[in-house]
Amino acid sequence: TLRNKPWRMKRRLIVLKEAQEFVEEFEGALGKGRGRKLYAFKVMLTKKLIKFKRDFENFKTACIPWERKIKEVESHFGSSVASYFIFLRWMYGLNLVLFGLMFGLVVLPEVLMGLPYGSIPRKTVPREEQPTAMDFSVLFDFGGYCKYSFLFYGYYNNERTIGVLQFRLPLSYLLVGVGLFGYSLMVVIRTMARNSNEGGDGAEGNEFIFSWKMFTSWDYLIGNPETADNKYASITTSFKESIVDEQENQKDENIHLRRFLRVLANFMILCCLGGSGYLIYFVVKRSQEFAEKKKEDLSWFEKNEVEFVMSLLGLVCPPLFETIAELEDYHPRIALKWQLGRIFALFLGNLYTFLFALFDEVTAKLESEKTIRNATEWSLNQYYTNYSSHFNTTDVPPPKVNPADVVRGPCWETGVGIEFVKLIVSDMQVTYLTILIGDFLRAVIVRFLNYCWCWDLEAGFPSYGEFDISGNVLGLVFNQGMIWMGAFYAPGLVGMNVLRLLCSMYYQCWAVMACNVPHERVFKASRSNNFYMGLLLLVLFLSLLPVVYTIMTLPPSFDCGPFSGQEKMYDVVMKTIEQDLPSFIGNIFTYATNPGLIMPAVLLMVLAIYYLNAVSKGYQQANIDLKKKMQMEKKTKKKRVCILQRV
Repeated sequence: TLRNKPWRMKRRLIVLKEAQEFVEEFEGALGKGRGRKLYAFKVMLTKKLIKFKRDFENFKTACIPWERKIKEVESHFGSSVASYFIFLRWMYGLNLVLFGLMFGLVVLPEVLMGLPYGSIPRKTVPREEQPTAMDFSVLFDFGGYCKYSFLFYGYYNNERTIGVLQFRLPLSYLLVGVGLFGYSLMVVIRTMARNSNEGGDGAEGNEFIFSWKMFTSWDYLIGNPETADNKYASITTSFKESIVDEQENQKDENIHLRRFLRVLANFMILCCLGGSGYLIYFVVKRSQEFAEKKKEDLSWFEKNEVEFVMSLLGLVCPPLFETIAELEDYHPRIALKWQLGRIFALFLGNLYTFLFALFDEVTAKLESEKTIRNATEWSLNQYYTNYSSHFNTTDVPPPKVNPADVVRGPCWETGVGIEFVKLIVSDMQVTYLTILIGDFLRAVIVRFLNYCWCWDLEAGFPSYGEFDISGNVLGLVFNQGMIWMGAFYAPGLVGMNVLRLLCSMYYQCWAVMACNVPHERVFKASRSNNFYMGLLLLVLFLSLLPVVYTIMTLPPSFDCGPFSGQEKMYDVVMKTIEQDLPSFIGNIFTYATNPGLIMPAVLLMVLAIYYLNAVSKGYQQANIDLKKKMQMEKKTKKKRVCILQRV
């Protein structure tokens, strides 16, 4: 009892008060009868609820795709390699939603409610192409029946409404084409904001790093031997990461020599970038010359020269950049960002050089289309004039011509879509063959010929390969950029990309675990992981520009696609506003698109962004100051405790 305790009166009163509060709170459980049963029921319900929440969290974790595979990769190769597979999984989820939008609102309505194949010229293979329309070489180049299928822009009809539901396909096509960019922008920015919040400051982890890792890393709930091996490998890798960080912080170097080597490395990389851009422009110009010749006179290499050169540059330049970057001797994390930036510049320059040359070809096709359109209109006018004068009537039936025999325009939108699809497919082939030959075959040679070779193949040449983080990340980002651009001209491209990402996850996970070894200088990935997202956001913006230019500036083809018969593609929206909405909404839209209102609105947005950026920097600085103050308080408390212990 309290009376028997050798305590001061003040402490007795405090303990007595705590005991009284406990009795008041749990009086029902301590008593008898209904109160005790009710309390027992509440306790049981609380325990069941806690167990349900824990099981539900475990279920949600189990439902995350490929989580176990990624954790296994992380345990053996570190968080830097695992960050690529996390990014790949995120891209797969994004593309799955984009595929749902495109397939559900564009492809499916046209297939179910549109006119069947062979009913109109745009859905029929021309007569002169029919003998070879099913040849493998033609289908492999996405010609023949592939070209006139729902995969490409030209297949879709320009009827304002289709089917019993009166579905507005042209309007849906335009809104979905632009909506893919809007949804992607929203998701990328939202992910970046969430990553920034989850990134944390890492202030508490900067002290006693190795002690924390030594005494708190092991998970004592592990009961599976395989899981224990993975955890052991993970702890070893994390120690290597921390050792590299500590070595980089304590490194002493000759600053003048280091600056000279870094300037030299950047000069060499600029020369490589300029040469690759010129090479792509040259081969695209050559392809335009080849397009004027007969396909039978061209070799396989001449037909696929552009795709082959772009894939080869993407394969050769990243390792070359990595070799040149050895001169700079950056920290592995900083070196990775420089490598990503350089490969980003390479891919961006190559892509926009390809686009500029491609739009030169589009301009030539538009001139050809004008000639064909004028000839077609003149022939129809002659037919109507001759028929009405011969039969003395104004009720002239349309000419009876088989859809396969109708004269076609070049349909430049489908041509652009085919180029994007061929680029994606060729890049996928080169990537998979590179893994198969450069990683798998190399690993087989090192594994089985090392015992009978003149030197140690594992320690020397060729050795086991390392996973190329920068090349794979940039390849993924720019493939996504081509998907965003090409989806407007080839709606089936999004579905193809979903299958490609699905295969890449399994194929690359197998390759990295079976054929690669961890990097010699292992390093931690950034906790926020926003560098990848920043690159993706920039590529998204740059991918939007060609599509907006197409919608607002270029005239659509007159005989294919959902916008045929319009002066500009966006006229579909204007006609919908004029015909289906009240007149005052049309007036509001007209005033809203006035340049006199748009320019002040853009200026206001720029000022708002500048203000919010300044406020954000102020908050970041205040946060840094607060962290420093908290660390100083910690050190002061420790000193006080030491002094009190001595006293």
